[in-house]
Amino acid sequence: MEHLKILSELAIIGAVGATVTVLLTRFQLPVVAGLLASGTLLGPHGLSLLREPGVIETLAEAGVILLLFTIGLEFSLDRMRYIFRQVSLGGAVQVLLTGTVVSAAAVAGGMTFQRAVFLGFVFSLSSTAIVFRSLSERGELDAPHGRFIVGTLIFQDLCVVPFVLLIPVLASPGNGPIVFIQVGLALGKAAVIVTIVFLLARVFVPRILHIVDASRSREVFILSVLAICTGTMWFISLAGLSVALGAFLGGMVIADTEFRHRAMGDMIPLRDAFVSIFFVSLGILFDIRILLSRPFTVLLFLVGFIVVKGILATLAAALMRFPPRVAWLAGVGLAQFGEFGFVLLNLGESHGLIDTAMNRALLDAGIISMFMTTLLIRLA
Repeated sequence: MEHLKILSELAIIGAVGATVTVLLTRFQLPVVAGLLASGTLLGPHGLSLLREPGVIETLAEAGVILLLFTIGLEFSLDRMRYIFRQVSLGGAVQVLLTGTVVSAAAVAGGMTFQRAVFLGFVFSLSSTAIVFRSLSERGELDAPHGRFIVGTLIFQDLCVVPFVLLIPVLASPGNGPIVFIQVGLALGKAAVIVTIVFLLARVFVPRILHIVDASRSREVFILSVLAICTGTMWFISLAGLSVALGAFLGGMVIADTEFRHRAMGDMIPLRDAFVSIFFVSLGILFDIRILLSRPFTVLLFLVGFIVVKGILATLAAALMRFPPRVAWLAGVGLAQFGEFGFVLLNLGESHGLIDTAMNRALLDAGIISMFMTTLLIRLA
C-alpha cells in the first residue's frame, strides 16, 4: 500500500502543479513561480494534501542532482579554466563581503557575535538550482554576468563544508583550535579527491563511453551516464563535499568527451520532471502563519536577501572590474536565499545558534526571495 500513497501524491503534485503553473503563466509569471506556489498550496500550511514529505524530499534531491549534472555537461575543464578567476576571486569576494556586512549589521542590532557570524554564513549562499536553471533557459551561462554568477555559485558550494564544520565552533568557542584543524584537513582532502576524479575521468571515461556506444543501445548509454554521475557523487562525498557538487563535477567529466550532447539530450526530460518536484518541495516549506504573525521580521530578512545582498554582489562584481551593467545583472542573479541555507539553518537551530521563530521567519523570507528571483532576472 505504501507505493499507492506515493503514486497518489505524485498524481496530486502533477495535477495541482500543472493547473497553478498554467494559470500563473497567463499573468506572465515564470514556471518556477507557479511550482513554488503549488507547493505552498499543497503543503501542511496550505491544504495539507501531501502526507509523505520524506518521499517528496528524496525526489526533490534527485531533481537538484540531475539539474547540476546537466549544467556540468556544459562545462568542460577548458571552460572551467576560462572562468577560474571568477570561481576563486569573485566567489571569495562575494562570500566574504556579504558575510562580513551581514555579521556586522547583526552585531550592531544587538545579536551576539557567534549568532551574527552564523547569520552571515546563511546570507552568503545563493540558490544554485534556481539561478543555474534561469541562466541556462535564457542562454546566459556564457555571458559575462553568467560566468561571474556561475563561478560564485561554485565557490559558495565549496564553502558549505567549512561552514558546516565551523558551526560547532560558534556554538562552543572553547573547541575552536581543534575544529579549525579539522576544517583545514577537510579542505585538503577535498582538493585531493577532486583532482583524482578528474585525472581518472580523463583516462577512463572516454574509453568506457566508446565501448558503451558500440552496443548501439540507448538504454545502456543512459545507465552508463547515470553510473558515472552517481559514482562521481559517491567519490566526492568521501571528502565531505555535497553530492550536488559531485553531480556537477560528474557532468564536467562527460563534458570533456564527444558524447556530451548525446548525454544532455537523454537527461533533459528526466531532469525537468524531477526539478519540478524540487521547486514544489520548496513551496511546501512556506508557512503563511509566520508571515502573518511576524510580517516585519520576514520583510526585514527579505530586504536583506533581495536588496542588501544584491547590492553587495554587485559591488563584488564591480571590484572584479566588470562593467556596471554586468555587475548589476550579477547582483540581481545572486540576490536570494540558497538551498544549502536550509541545511545551515537546521544545523544552527540544533546547536542553539538560532531560535525556531527566527528560523521559520528566515525560511519564509528565503522562499519568497526564490519566488522573486526569476521575475527579477527577467526584469533586470
